[in-house]
Amino acid sequence: MQDQSPLPEAKPIQGRKVAQVVDGARAVFLRDGFEGASVDAIAREAGVSKATLYSYFADKRVLFLHVGKCECQRQSGIAMGDIDEDAPVAEVLTRAGLTMLEFITSEFGQRVFRICVAEGERFPALAREFYESGPLVMRAHLVDFLRKAEDRGELRIEDHDMAAEQFHELCKAMVLPRVIFGMGTPTEDERRYVVDEAVRTFLARYAAG
Repeated sequence: MQDQSPLPEAKPIQGRKVAQVVDGARAVFLRDGFEGASVDAIAREAGVSKATLYSYFADKRVLFLHVGKCECQRQSGIAMGDIDEDAPVAEVLTRAGLTMLEFITSEFGQRVFRICVAEGERFPALAREFYESGPLVMRAHLVDFLRKAEDRGELRIEDHDMAAEQFHELCKAMVLPRVIFGMGTPTEDERRYVVDEAVRTFLARYAAG
C-alpha cells in the first residue's frame, strides 16, 4: 500500500550530534535498507539516544530523506560546483559526466539506487524528494552552464532542459544497465570512453558554427 502522506519537515539541523545521527543512519540504511533499519539500530550506530534522534528528525522517513539529500547535494556540488565554467565546453562536460558516473558506479550510489527502487512504490513522496534533491539539482546546474556557454556563442540550443537531459542519458549509456542488473562495475577507462563519446555526440548536435 502506498503512503501518499506528505513528509514532515525536518527542523533546521546542524552540529556534532546531528552529524553523528546522519552518519549512523547512512551506515544502517545501506546495510539494512529502509524497511530493515530500526530507529534503535540507528541510534546505537550513531552513539546517541532515541530521544536525541527524535529531537532532530520526526520519524524514520524524514531521516532517510535527509541522508539521501545530503549525499545527492554533495554529488551535485562535486559535479558542477568546482568546475571552471569559463573553461572549454568539452572540458566542463567531461568533468561533469565523469563525476556523475563515479557516483552511479560507486558502492554507495548503487545501494542508494536500489533502496529508492525498493521503497519508491510504498513511499512515492520519498522517491520524488530524492529525485528533486539529486538528479533535478544536477540538471539545473548543467542547464545554467549551457545557457552561459550559449551566451558566449559556443553552443546553439533550443531547449536547454532537453539538452541537459540528453547529455545525462548519453553518459549513462552502457553503464547504468550493467549496474542495475549486477553485470559488473565499469572500469575507469570504460567510464572515460562512454563520457568522451557522450561529449562528442552532444557537441555534434549543439556546438555553434
